[in-house]
Amino acid sequence: MKTLINYYTIMKTQKSMNRVYPMILLLVFTVFLMGCMNNEKTVYDKAEDIPVSQEMIAELTSPPHVPTPVGARKAKKLIVKMEILEEEGEMTDGVKYVYWTFGGTVPGSFIRTRVGDEVEFHLQNHPDNKLPHNIDLHAVTGPGGGAESSFVAPGHEKVFSFKTLNPGLYVYHCATAPVGMHIANGMYGLILVEPEGGLPPVDKEYYIMQGDFYTKGANGERGLQPFDMQKAVDEKADYVVFNGKVGALTGDNAITAKVGETVRLFVGNGGPNLVSSFHVIGEIFDKVHVEGGDMINENVQTTLVPAGGAAIVEFRVDVPGTFILVDHSIFRAFNKGALGMLKVEGEEDTKIYSGEIRDDIYLPEGPGIQSMPTTDEIVESEIPAKSFEEQMEYGKQTYMQTCFACHQAEGQGVPNAFPPLAKSDYLNADVDRAIGVVLHGLTGEITVNGEKYNSVMTRQTLSPDEVANVLTYVYNSWGNSKKVVTKEMVMKVKNQK
Repeated sequence: MKTLINYYTIMKTQKSMNRVYPMILLLVFTVFLMGCMNNEKTVYDKAEDIPVSQEMIAELTSPPHVPTPVGARKAKKLIVKMEILEEEGEMTDGVKYVYWTFGGTVPGSFIRTRVGDEVEFHLQNHPDNKLPHNIDLHAVTGPGGGAESSFVAPGHEKVFSFKTLNPGLYVYHCATAPVGMHIANGMYGLILVEPEGGLPPVDKEYYIMQGDFYTKGANGERGLQPFDMQKAVDEKADYVVFNGKVGALTGDNAITAKVGETVRLFVGNGGPNLVSSFHVIGEIFDKVHVEGGDMINENVQTTLVPAGGAAIVEFRVDVPGTFILVDHSIFRAFNKGALGMLKVEGEEDTKIYSGEIRDDIYLPEGPGIQSMPTTDEIVESEIPAKSFEEQMEYGKQTYMQTCFACHQAEGQGVPNAFPPLAKSDYLNADVDRAIGVVLHGLTGEITVNGEKYNSVMTRQTLSPDEVANVLTYVYNSWGNSKKVVTKEMVMKVKNQK
């Protein structure tokens, strides 16, 4: 009987334990998991203590492209291999310049990392280069931002490493003396350090960096142009451009998006001197990471990007069209090259933007058309020129008063905005067409010297004599066909309309 009681007690205890064991195991697992989470949080409180899991080769990209987002990947030992190249390139049509580059482009290759990465940096100076260089990365905590460890002669490679401690968008540049000259020749780029977990996803990302250039020749002067140290010291830039040259982000080089997509621009300013007032005409930045850091400003029209600084701007494109990127120190955009394009495709949304509704006549005098009293006195501008020399004199006066702003003093025009009159195939091909343009204006796309322009020239309020004089001046200047335009030729075209 006692034996049976003991057996019954054991069995009852066993059944109780079968119910208790899962609860105990669950409790132990929970405590273990919480302990792991607490330990991980403690480790990640300091970026320098974040462990790296394995080694990987960094993806580097040329502007305007950026590498694949970091996402949720763990911190790694990131191998960055960057080659310095001194190469001749084109600043604008017919203007050559010897750029000093990181990775063969201006700006240099985009580097994308995350907090806690251990970056092993290989800086290689091509053996055909003439000068030693180094690199100062603003994302680096250490002497010279890496410059002290990376001074490298042609045909050599320097290797150093650093831990990415602070999230943000940072400039890197050469810091070899004279530092300003190396930067001015194009030696700058961006390195992004993403936070743990990465940046929020967007549809499109692009890399844009502004720089100011100083050449011996004036803006547009053809040929190979050397760097001008005195202009750089005086901060008198001949070119202010996005991504290393005039037109790097226009025409077929424009960045693109579709209606409804979110766009993130990583915007840097290599300088070496000028601050950028970055603006996208027709868009408002939903978010701006001010100076590339943690502080976010919202609903921003224009953001300042200091020399040696950066910003991240984000916005959603709601309507189609071509949106113009500029430095809103606006003469830099339309006269020195700081202009780009974002081409957006998709359906119109007239609730947001209607486009042109109508074109009405505006009479500032009111509904009753009024006219000024007239006299028999001959207005000076109506005095006909009596000789070719007088036509040239009067024509130049009219040109400087009426045409100069758009077509410039030497008829060179404004790249991507107003076509050149100098050596213009469009102008020289048809004198009657040229007269008609001055009389009636011109709207729509035209091709001049192989380049497409799509701007508006309004009708000019000039007398027939003034039209004849100014066109004679243009045709007999800047390598054009030396045609002489008369009042009778102007009247013939005028009466055809």
